[in-house]
Amino acid sequence: MAVILDGKAVAARIRAKMKERVAAMPETPHLAVLLVGEDPASHTYVRLKEQACHEVAIPFERYEYPSDVSTGELVDRVRQLNARPEVVGILVQLPLPAQDADTVVAAIDPKKDVDGFHRANVEALKAGKPALAPAVALGVMKLIEETKQPLAGRKAVIVSGEVFAEPLIALLAERGVTATAEPDPRTTKNADVLIVAVGRPNLITGDMVKPGAVVIDVGTTKIDGKIVGDVDRPSVEPVAAFLTPVPGGVGPMTVAMLLNNVVKAALSR
Repeated sequence: MAVILDGKAVAARIRAKMKERVAAMPETPHLAVLLVGEDPASHTYVRLKEQACHEVAIPFERYEYPSDVSTGELVDRVRQLNARPEVVGILVQLPLPAQDADTVVAAIDPKKDVDGFHRANVEALKAGKPALAPAVALGVMKLIEETKQPLAGRKAVIVSGEVFAEPLIALLAERGVTATAEPDPRTTKNADVLIVAVGRPNLITGDMVKPGAVVIDVGTTKIDGKIVGDVDRPSVEPVAAFLTPVPGGVGPMTVAMLLNNVVKAALSR
């Protein structure tokens, strides 16, 4: 049976380390978040980020807007935050209801882009240069590293869209892993590392998984009030060597690695 990778436990260790680093800083770094509209999931995610910041003593600034706010007003706020040295991290909670997300994200100073979505950071990451990577990609990598398995020369398949896969492909390449983004889940059988982020419950079944593979389930879908992933755990668990649960896997790691990015942005000033 697969070893279940406990994202909550790993995230707790990371948060404790970030708290120590923040306490040792001469100036406390701030995180600013722009939240638009009334989407319940977005409000939940922002609340989790705020709680995590409070836990490690990072001041959290929340800027809420109605769903019909203009793109220009959001850009103006981002520019104001860019100019404030104590605000080392800025993120826009996505998706936006109707505004141009690319324009708003592009307005963020890349050095303050703690979500890692700015094109300058994505391109730097692909070129092997220092950059802020998306917190979810860093969380996935941290869980893969928790397996203590040798990675060099291994093959990874990422079942997702290109935007999600792009930074992961770069991070995996740094560790000698050849990774490809595959929208078709039938291509997963030969993957030593399988990462799934589609949002289709039970998409990946045991017959799609290479025996002994590391399986990272990023998908989250709410069904009858319960959060489920993209992996059919009953059939995959007997085949894989390692498996992340949903919930309790990548989710807590994403919030923890966001804190890591805030600290990294502060230290690089």
